[in-house]
Amino acid sequence: MNRNPLIPFALIAILGIGAMFLVSFKGLGDMKELAGEGEEPQTEETASADPEEIYQQSCISCHGDQYQGGVGPALTGVGDKLSEDEIVEILTNGKGAMPGGLVAGKEADMAAWLSELE
Repeated sequence: MNRNPLIPFALIAILGIGAMFLVSFKGLGDMKELAGEGEEPQTEETASADPEEIYQQSCISCHGDQYQGGVGPALTGVGDKLSEDEIVEILTNGKGAMPGGLVAGKEADMAAWLSELE
């Protein structure tokens, strides 16, 4: 009995290629669903308008829970050292290890609030 050893490999290859085409056609049929069409576009959560809440969400990890500083500098009395325009500049572009854009769109409100911190 002389059996050809390539027949099992050929059958596996044919079954694999067939499965590949089947999965491909199934994917083409579900293309719109898989691409997310038909779903409502997801909107980003915007930062709240309250500067204290923005601070709690974005700044507390570096500047401390009592504005005392830590990784970042202390924020109490920053209004004595910097003008509101300088604070907006730092919030927009960052300074040192602080990245810019953490409070995008709310820089002016945040600068006014920071300048009033005692």
